[in-house]
Amino acid sequence: MRQVAYPLSTGRLSWENLRRRPFRTACLIIVVSILAFTLFGGSILVSSLQNGLDSMSKRFGADLMVVPAGYASKAEGVLLRGEPSLFYFDGALVQELAALEGIVQVSPQCFLTSLSSECCDIPVQLIAFDPATDFVIQPWIAEMRSGDVNDGQLVVGSRIDIRDDNTIKLFDHYYPVTAQLSQTATGFDTSIFMTRATMDLIMATAHKAGNAFLSDREPQGSVSAILIQLDRNTSAQSIARAIKRNHQGVDVLVSQSILAAIADTLRGFILYINRFSFVLWIVAVIILTAVFSSSVNERKKEFAILRILGASRKKLVGMVLGESALAGLAGSIAGIAAASLLVFPFSVAISAKLALPYIQPGAGGILALVLFSLVLSFAAGPLAAVYSAFKIGGAETYFTLREGE
Repeated sequence: MRQVAYPLSTGRLSWENLRRRPFRTACLIIVVSILAFTLFGGSILVSSLQNGLDSMSKRFGADLMVVPAGYASKAEGVLLRGEPSLFYFDGALVQELAALEGIVQVSPQCFLTSLSSECCDIPVQLIAFDPATDFVIQPWIAEMRSGDVNDGQLVVGSRIDIRDDNTIKLFDHYYPVTAQLSQTATGFDTSIFMTRATMDLIMATAHKAGNAFLSDREPQGSVSAILIQLDRNTSAQSIARAIKRNHQGVDVLVSQSILAAIADTLRGFILYINRFSFVLWIVAVIILTAVFSSSVNERKKEFAILRILGASRKKLVGMVLGESALAGLAGSIAGIAAASLLVFPFSVAISAKLALPYIQPGAGGILALVLFSLVLSFAAGPLAAVYSAFKIGGAETYFTLREGE
């Protein structure tokens, strides 16, 4: 059988050298893989957290949120993490707050949840809003559909599973879903929205089916939260203090304070990721430099023989840099692929673990991060090999061959 002879190009020499030294090659690829994994995984986390914070800032809508005293943390859980909860206070407070100077709009919301998940498809937060006064939910709904939300219809968050016939079961009864909202990285993603009349209908149907609620009283005429929009020149903190001073039994959440606290946590987390990635890149370059320097030092006579056989200094330099480039490319691809298998399928779990707003970037953003991570991790290999490559390229052949005699 006739064997095909391939020309010994620089690229082929680099490939054969890597193939003949599998252990050294594996070490190079593993180092670059770890670097690429960290760079890409960290970049996705940073981008997703920033997207989540931007979305949360956009979707909060209200400057203040008034809730019953002692329920501020539970209200934050509903808003930020979608933790089902319910609490009520007198709805007459809505009109009293609307009369305060500096307040532009007020709108009540009412929360409801089931006693257990047995009566429903999933345990979720039910939120009733007033279409006549709402300035938070309806603008968001308008992005997905035109027209009003009618009584008897539901609007669901992005993480709510809908049946094929566009319905969802609540308390042993099926209700039509008129729209599914885009992802927000807030508790709204696992919430169901409706008019107050729809909530009354759901409660009546639930009672007929023998279901109960997690409350010591029914929300008849009561509200769970009052959303407030302020005049631009009005201080949210001063209005919040005035409300608490003049109305006993309420707590006031200031959206700016909530967002500022999340932003501070986010900045610290992002700074940690960026610093860790930078330090790891430096360490990877140092390790790769040591590996290439050791390898080239062991192969000095091999390079001297290649020079005698006619290889130019430029070809030797190209061969060493080619080895580093091939190892860097293989490691970069492997590391990015491994990070993708972790961050994409488990995005929901990562978001829950971090307890921070989290929205992964779109296809364009992901591609940009892939290229960014690929270039940085790939560059570590050739950069680490530059010194060794030019050192061997400048060595004298005669003295190299006689070395050690």
